[in-house]
Amino acid sequence: MRVREKKKNEYPWWVKLFFWKQKKKYGHVLTPGLIWGRSPKLFASVALLYGVIDRKSSPVSPELRSLVTVRVSQINWCQFCVDINSATLLKRCGSMEKVDTLKNWQDSELFNDLEKAALQYAEAMTYSDQQVTDKMVDKLREYFNEDGIVELTGLIAFQNLSSKFNSALDIAPQGFCKVKAKIPNKKTLKAMHDADAGKTHKVVSVSEISDERD
Repeated sequence: MRVREKKKNEYPWWVKLFFWKQKKKYGHVLTPGLIWGRSPKLFASVALLYGVIDRKSSPVSPELRSLVTVRVSQINWCQFCVDINSATLLKRCGSMEKVDTLKNWQDSELFNDLEKAALQYAEAMTYSDQQVTDKMVDKLREYFNEDGIVELTGLIAFQNLSSKFNSALDIAPQGFCKVKAKIPNKKTLKAMHDADAGKTHKVVSVSEISDERD
């Protein structure tokens, strides 16, 4: 990890309340929270925003929120995010097969038309060489009104923020799910870059990636 967490007694008392809630929900204080917590006001703002995005009354269903969140995390190589969000996805969808197949959703019958439309939209927002098209948004209109499209867009944008933050600071998974993401080596990164240049995105499976740490 590229930035160290503080000692627990060095965080403001009101930040510790967020930590207490995390421990109650997940059984652990989440490492990203300890890092975000180095900037207490920023951490509180991010935590409150996440709470709104993942609220029970969201027009985006819990399972769809998790599908999109995991997919964005995979693209951004966030080990922590893939771990914790895959565990949440498994709980919400009840299918390990669906979790394992997510990286190849285009070719799977496990995903319905709504899920495929949302995942295509999420990938277009996340990959740097893609753009969202009117056709993609028109497809979403079959399932969401404009408020719902805003909610989905906000979710995807937030997960890009979160996963890029965790990936940049090399925040490790905490063992919430058996699904693991490893850091790609130089050969894998080159293959991904070449795929981007060709406007095709091959998601490399975990078994194809070797962990290359200094």
